[in-house]
Formats: sequence, structure tokens, C-alpha cells
Amino acid sequence: MQADQVIGHGGGTSVLRRIGRSIVVAAACAACALVFGFMLFATSVMREQAPAPATAGADGIVVLTGAAARISAGAELLKQGHGKRLLISGVNRITTKHDIERLSGLDHKSFTCCVDLGYEALDTVGNADETRTWANANNYRKLIIVTSSYHMPRALAELALAMPDAELIAHTVTPKDFPESGWWLSMRTTRYLLSEYLKYLPAAARLATQRVMGWGQPHSVALQPTNSQPADRRDG
Repeated sequence: MQADQVIGHGGGTSVLRRIGRSIVVAAACAACALVFGFMLFATSVMREQAPAPATAGADGIVVLTGAAARISAGAELLKQGHGKRLLISGVNRITTKHDIERLSGLDHKSFTCCVDLGYEALDTVGNADETRTWANANNYRKLIIVTSSYHMPRALAELALAMPDAELIAHTVTPKDFPESGWWLSMRTTRYLLSEYLKYLPAAARLATQRVMGWGQPHSVALQPTNSQPADRRDG
């Protein structure tokens, strides 16, 4: 009887050890996957972007606020005729139209005619909702999205979730204080990229679930950006 109990206890311990080892291996694999994914993410957003095909023919241009250079980049696309109207989403409530007009570099007539300011969005999800409302009101389907290079993956994911039938064209603005090479040597840049990567993962997971489950209609997201431009400061 005692021998049976000893054998039984030993068998239970062995099972627990196997379970423990499996948990450790699974955790190690998950950690490796996260690290590998982060390296791919960081390398992608830090890579020097080549010019994309001409973007003429887009219905509208959307700037997600942050660095001031995003606004001037969007205004330049409008000036060049790449879109009919420009939405600047997520404008701070204390920022006036005059302030935005000055940052845009557009003449007063063009700004008054063709620029819309969105004051409701407080984050990237809010940007997507604000963009959807604006696009639906104007019957726009093809949009050029202007934001920082590190923010673009998450922005496209949230926009694709909110607007599954839209065609999105990325126009990245590269922060000038990001190193041109060897980003991993800058602790501040690495921390910033890691923070954005961890924010991107849930959005990417929701988008993948949407596509697998068949929610919404198929959509097209053009991941290749148009001409990248340096930004004057880092902001998410």
C-alpha cells in the first residue's frame, strides 16, 4: 500500500514537472516571438523609404496630428493635387484655425476652401473614427494617410478596422531625431519603438481576427509610403 502511494506520488510529481517544463518552453517561445517581431517592426519603420508611385487620384488626405511636419506634409500633398480635401484629425482644442493655417504653409484661400479640422480624436482609435465620419460625409473611399513612420502600422490597422472598405495609402513622415542608422544603439529610440510596438500588437490582432472571421468587406491597404519627409519633433 505504501509502495503504491510512493509510486503514485512520484508519478504525480513527474507530471507536474512535465507541465512546468512545458510552461517554461512556451513562455520562452512566446518571448522569442515577441523579440523577433519587435526587431522586424523596428527595422521596417526605421528603414529608409523609397518613393511610392504617384498618389494622384486619391479622394482625400488625412493627417493624424503629432509632429508639425505632418501638417505641412499633408498640406503639400493637397497643394500638389493628390486629394480633393485635407482632414487634420486630433487637433488640440486650444489650437486655433490660424495656428494650423500657419503650420500648413497654405494660402488663406486654399486653407479655407479645402482643409477640415477634427477636434474630437484623443488617440489613434479616435483618429480612425473621426476619419470614417469625415470620409463617409464626403463619400471618399481612397485616402492618403499622413503620420510618422513609427506610428503608421498602428494607424493603418485602426483605420482598416474602422473603414474595412477603404483604400489607404501611407505617406510617412520620419522624425528627424530618429537616428539614420543603428537605432538599437539609442536607448531612447529603442524604448520609443518598443512602446509603439506594444500598442500596435492589439490593433494588429483585432484586424487579423476581423479578416479571419470575415467581419466587414475586403479592403486594400497600400503599405508602401509616398515620399518620406523628416519631422521637426517626435510625437505619437
